[in-house]
Amino acid sequence: MVRNTPLAPMIGPDSVTPLGGSPIRSPKTAELVAGTLRRMVVDGQLSEGDFLPNEAELMAHFGVSRPTLREAVRVLESERLVEVRRGSRTGARVRVPGPEIVARPAGLLLELSGATIADLLTAKAGIEPLAARLLAESGSAEAFDELDRLLAELVAADPQSSRLAESTGLFHLRVVQLSGNATLSIVAGMLHEITVRHTAFVFNAHRPVSKADFVKLIRSYRKLMQFLRAGDGDRAEAHWRKHLDVSRELLLTGLESVPVRDVMG
Repeated sequence: MVRNTPLAPMIGPDSVTPLGGSPIRSPKTAELVAGTLRRMVVDGQLSEGDFLPNEAELMAHFGVSRPTLREAVRVLESERLVEVRRGSRTGARVRVPGPEIVARPAGLLLELSGATIADLLTAKAGIEPLAARLLAESGSAEAFDELDRLLAELVAADPQSSRLAESTGLFHLRVVQLSGNATLSIVAGMLHEITVRHTAFVFNAHRPVSKADFVKLIRSYRKLMQFLRAGDGDRAEAHWRKHLDVSRELLLTGLESVPVRDVMG
């Protein structure tokens, strides 16, 4: 369904000259158009699934040529903010991206920086316990019900399943996402794929999960759920930190210096 959305006014370039320096390059017209449309998405004037107005309307509103307008749309397309179906008459459609938009570049940056899996798991240990506290203190019944459903699916899973890393990773990710903190959620989402690959690498190639370890894992998840539903932020945070410390030791023993790229493949 196409929603008619009033267009925002065009914002002209600023002329700025730093003291003692050369003038800053003024943005290209296409960049200004893209910036205005981008701001409309951020402000909610354009939502997921909305189509941009047709080319004629956009050209008239911004006072630009068709090549300039198409360049602006290509900028938004490269940012994964719009989806353009070539040959379609419907035009560009808004697609609000998720954390996956930065997951691949982040993985590359981690590789280039020489980051190890130990770095990654240490970072997660700084994110997830705080998220568990926030979730305990302000989480909804619906959020806890969702985690219980994920836990039930995990209980029914085969400890030797190749999907165990993915299932446990999803539980961890949703703990953060359901905490309500957007920044923590984006960072966790960014690291999620890399973490799952490493966990699968360990489970499948080095140390398959034993029945005893699986039982301990489920027990730990259930204890977290008890603290979350009780609204006990202190105990939820402390328990999840201890859980992550134990998991990190299990996943890193003998692999402490493995670089991220060895797992990303």
